[in-house]
Amino acid sequence: MHISAQNLRDRLRGSLIAAAATPMTAAGEVDLDLVSRYLAGLVADGAGALAVLAHTGRGPYLAPEVRAGVIERAVALGVPVLVGVGGHPATDGHPATDDSPVGDDGVERTAEEARAAAGLGAAGVLVFPSAGDRPALHDAVWRASGLPMIAFDLYTRPCPPEAMAEILAHPGVAGLKTALLSDAMGCQRAIALTRAAGRLAITGEDRMFGPSLLWGAEAALVGLAAASVEVTAAVLAAFRGSDLRAFEEASGRLDRLAQVTFTEPMEGYVRRMLWLAAAEGRIPDSHAHDPYGPPLPADERARVVRHRGRARPSGRAGARLTE
Repeated sequence: MHISAQNLRDRLRGSLIAAAATPMTAAGEVDLDLVSRYLAGLVADGAGALAVLAHTGRGPYLAPEVRAGVIERAVALGVPVLVGVGGHPATDGHPATDDSPVGDDGVERTAEEARAAAGLGAAGVLVFPSAGDRPALHDAVWRASGLPMIAFDLYTRPCPPEAMAEILAHPGVAGLKTALLSDAMGCQRAIALTRAAGRLAITGEDRMFGPSLLWGAEAALVGLAAASVEVTAAVLAAFRGSDLRAFEEASGRLDRLAQVTFTEPMEGYVRRMLWLAAAEGRIPDSHAHDPYGPPLPADERARVVRHRGRARPSGRAGARLTE
């Protein structure tokens, strides 16, 4: 394991990493000054690190100049920044989660995104899953950028165990984020393989958050923290302590919020989290749009916002599993 991957693993252990959204208009326009304020608010409310341009941040769809601006503003906040790379939409316009393999052009584009992230001061990259040779993609990213990598086991394209084992043996891989949403056995397997390889097991399980901590996850990188940072941080703080009832109550609040945000259509969660961010005053309504996600019912926003009040913790929580 390369020293840079070891350092990132140790730096992120115990952290709440916010999977930040990218606030934008219905036309997909991004205001970078607004992005700065939004990201700063996530950090102020308990995020110990940021993951930008990942699945929640719609990174695969954004132009290089917009990506660079988002990375610059995240790095300026002084916390570790992970940058999502890869996962690009196919040329036929299908979403980044389709089953077309990643060709040479896609590998080079992913590698170039990683190089750009390194030049802008990112701490590491989160590598989107692909339908091609996943270990080879990680190696190309490593050779291009020298940045330590977080592998990504995503519900849209779960990683076969043999490929996961090979990825986790790569010297540049610092950890793995699992975001399988409903596959408890897959989540448990991924956490076990990651820890056995000496890498950081990171939960991205918004719908299995408390259980994934009990299964051995050592950090969290979740879309729920794109808005409701305190709700997520409260679960981590309770898990760190010795009060089982506090952990149960904090997990219950998070679960109730996840039930209305991470639900079918699942890709609608990005828009739902932006609605929550607007309700919390983090962004204006004009930038609470996700032009890349599915349409949602007109009455759904009110229901999501209504649940926000029921989920808020009574006090400020810390954002680390360990001191």
